[in-house]
Amino acid sequence: MALPFSSVRVLDLTNVIAGPLCSHQLAMLGAEVIKIEVPGTGDLARKMGADPALGERLMGASFLALNAGKKSLTLDLKKPRGKDVFKRLLRDADVVLENFRPGTMTKLGLDYPALKAVNPGVVYCAVSGFGQAGPLAQRPSYDQIIQGFCGLMSLTGDEKTAPTRAGYVACDTMAAVTAAFAVAAALLRRHRTGEGEMIDVSMLDASLTTMAAWPVSNYLNAGKAPVPMGNESHSASPSGTYRTGDGFLNIVNNEQKQYEALCDVIGRPALKSDPRFADRNARLRHRAELRVLLEEALQAKSAAEWERLFNDANVPAGPIFTVPEILAHPQVESRGLIKRFGKVDGVGRNVAVPRVGFQLASGQPDVAAPPPRLGQHTDAVLQAAGYSKDEIAVLRREGVV
Repeated sequence: MALPFSSVRVLDLTNVIAGPLCSHQLAMLGAEVIKIEVPGTGDLARKMGADPALGERLMGASFLALNAGKKSLTLDLKKPRGKDVFKRLLRDADVVLENFRPGTMTKLGLDYPALKAVNPGVVYCAVSGFGQAGPLAQRPSYDQIIQGFCGLMSLTGDEKTAPTRAGYVACDTMAAVTAAFAVAAALLRRHRTGEGEMIDVSMLDASLTTMAAWPVSNYLNAGKAPVPMGNESHSASPSGTYRTGDGFLNIVNNEQKQYEALCDVIGRPALKSDPRFADRNARLRHRAELRVLLEEALQAKSAAEWERLFNDANVPAGPIFTVPEILAHPQVESRGLIKRFGKVDGVGRNVAVPRVGFQLASGQPDVAAPPPRLGQHTDAVLQAAGYSKDEIAVLRREGVV
């Protein structure tokens, strides 16, 4: 069966992570994503990643992660004829995605009002650090800047190690997923009403909304400012990372029955009735004392042994894997999360990329083509838009493509 966005065409002007990860989601769901890149250099991510040799070939590991299934068209939007080409492509497009600093598309004459005049039904999505308006709108921003702004860094680590950045680009990722969701909503609305939409995605806004359930709501609605607690949970105890006889183990007890089962599994049933630990609030007040007693009992077995015993008793527990370990895990393999390509042109080796984080009964979200070389599809995209080979040759001579 056709994937949900199989009839959707996206003109993707984005770079690095927040925008490309958004269009990656759309491509995996069947959208035709035309990645419009600066001639000669392309997406900055083409030079980034852990393998410098790939970066020299403009096929950096960072680029490979988020651009499978897309078509690469080189186009200079600063040139008048480049703008003309873009507007011709726009006629048959459904979505325009960009993550420039606010005002850049206005300077190019390609902002939402200008594009809406060409294609009234277009869904235009702009992703930026702070949004298109507000006192910080014009500030340059990257993931770590937003991690600092949104409070995430202030909560990561413990009282000795905070502030610490998250171990991956959390704020870029939140903005990308938010943008993909917003585009999907706008396309559904257009299907019902025929109306296009302007979407303003702020990395700061998107990150704060993902913190709503505990840190933000606890402050707004309970008057308690969150503090860094390391691997401890602010909402329950015992919940966190515990030292065993061999290795560390994550344990989460959100329910009373889970705590009582844990006490039985570790052979300390008296802890169930100990007044310091008998109910949730008491355990929170005495979490440090409880940790000492639990880790003392946990020394009797390894993390792997305790994990098996706890889960058999319906006590949530799990290991702390490295990235290589979880990628090799049978659970990940069974879900088909990793898409594998054979030897990829421009890379010279096999390439693997993650799909999306859900499955559909109607068909696995997927793409057929590997990440493209810079400008790989320029001629094909322009010919499909009605340009002749001679016209394309002129555009090349003029440096437009």
